[in-house]
Amino acid sequence: MSALLYLDLLINDRDFVLNPGNEPVLCNNSKSIGQDIVHTILESGLATELIAERSPTLRGDILTRLEMLIESDERIEPGTVVITDESLTRLWVTAGTWEFGAISARVEL
Repeated sequence: MSALLYLDLLINDRDFVLNPGNEPVLCNNSKSIGQDIVHTILESGLATELIAERSPTLRGDILTRLEMLIESDERIEPGTVVITDESLTRLWVTAGTWEFGAISARVEL
């Protein structure tokens, strides 16, 4: 079992996940990094630009900006970020981390 390097509150559907005692559920390490990636994308404003953009060329530009944003996280290995737009409002992000290998996160825009 790996050490708890990153600890966070678990968020699902933009709300805290609570246990049966109404206490927040914790997540750690790769799950925490995945959550941080999702929040970084949503808070950057680039998600709004992506939804509004219909040109494949300009969408590609926004996706490249998102990749660069994600790679700026020191826990992510540069050059490992892959973003796939599953639909106009859903992205899949895969990235390599230094400590935990590859992680994937779904981003609902």
